[in-house]
Amino acid sequence: MLENILINRLNHTDLNMYQCGMEDCAPGHHYGPAIRDHYLIHYILKGKGFFQVGDTTYHLTEGYGFLICPDIITYYQADREDPWHYAWVGFHGLKAEAYLKHANLTADNPIFKYDKDDFIKDCFMQMIATKRFIKSRELRLLGLLYLFLSQLIEIAAKDRFLDAEGDRQELYIKKAIEFVEMNYSRKIRVHEIAHYIALDRSYLCSIFKEHLGISPQEFLINFRINKACELMKNKNLSIANISRSVGYDDPLLFSKMFKKVKGFPPREYRKAL
Repeated sequence: MLENILINRLNHTDLNMYQCGMEDCAPGHHYGPAIRDHYLIHYILKGKGFFQVGDTTYHLTEGYGFLICPDIITYYQADREDPWHYAWVGFHGLKAEAYLKHANLTADNPIFKYDKDDFIKDCFMQMIATKRFIKSRELRLLGLLYLFLSQLIEIAAKDRFLDAEGDRQELYIKKAIEFVEMNYSRKIRVHEIAHYIALDRSYLCSIFKEHLGISPQEFLINFRINKACELMKNKNLSIANISRSVGYDDPLLFSKMFKKVKGFPPREYRKAL
């Protein structure tokens, strides 16, 4: 049985979903050699087959998935004795490649495995179920695609945590910096950063000191003040506006921290500009 949903293509957005579907393949069913003009991920629900790209052949079974990248010749075929039943989703967009890299999926590393639960399978089942929707189908499908990719990114991040100690520490710092970049404008604390990457606060402080030479708190303050310096160029923003924009509700505290980092108050800094 073949279930297939095709979407009208949209251009120049972060993520565009082109198609999705599910098929219980016949023995030896194959596609290619051929190229695609978008990314296409297949996920094997049961059975087995093989995926070929370049000189490499991957023999895959239930729980594995494979990525087809644009403009690369690939070939895949269901096993003749136990043909696979797979689901697929095709997409593109300005951030598609970046999302896939976060999931550790590239042309050189096109295989993943997910067998911890039914999350991925359920995503595909919900995609197929959108056939009953008319006005909201495309939006629902895009939401499910984001959920699907976010789960692949999550498991990839957990796998990377299992690397060598030095690599793990660098990854912890990278995740902490990402959290600061996304949340510096609100009243965050160091314990929230540590909680985000599931670390003890004292351990986070120690690896920051070791790798960056400053504490997480100092990094957060410096990041906020540097952002404030960028905002100083906008003459429509008052010092109080800038203060709130970088996470300080109290302009006096902001001025104090600014002077501590830059050596003089924010008003003098703005005049010097």
